[in-house]
Amino acid sequence: MTKADQIDAAEAVRIDFIEKIGVIAQSEGLPRIAGRVLAMLLYDGERVSFGQLAEALQVSRGSVSSSVRMLESQQLIKRVAKPGDRQDYFQVVDNAFAHMVEASAMRVRRAAEDIEETLQNIPVSESGPRERVADYVAFYRAMGEGLDTTAKALRKAK
Repeated sequence: MTKADQIDAAEAVRIDFIEKIGVIAQSEGLPRIAGRVLAMLLYDGERVSFGQLAEALQVSRGSVSSSVRMLESQQLIKRVAKPGDRQDYFQVVDNAFAHMVEASAMRVRRAAEDIEETLQNIPVSESGPRERVADYVAFYRAMGEGLDTTAKALRKAK
């Protein structure tokens, strides 16, 4: 395999990764572009400007803007500067994966609380529904505990 073939193969893997993460993000309810932005920043490991993101991903600046805001709000990427350059650049934050898990844990805890509220309103005489709904609360509580443990492990790994 020639050097050019190796570069082409490496770029194909990079492109495939970026697209896969876009699809995964979309399956989790996020915009595909947000997943692609995160994937590019993660894979390349560099500070990338707003314009570079739009050009490299072949998407509108508006799509990049909304995706960047979402990823920043989830503490997955951050805005950084380069000395002497007035453009904004973006990079993946430290502990980004722990932030992802913590956000999932928060959503799971909220779901458990919502289901718990319903459980409290089921009459005691309705033992079947109470038991099944209680099992559902227990499921979400266990998920939350597992995600908390995972987030702690990810933070320690850094």
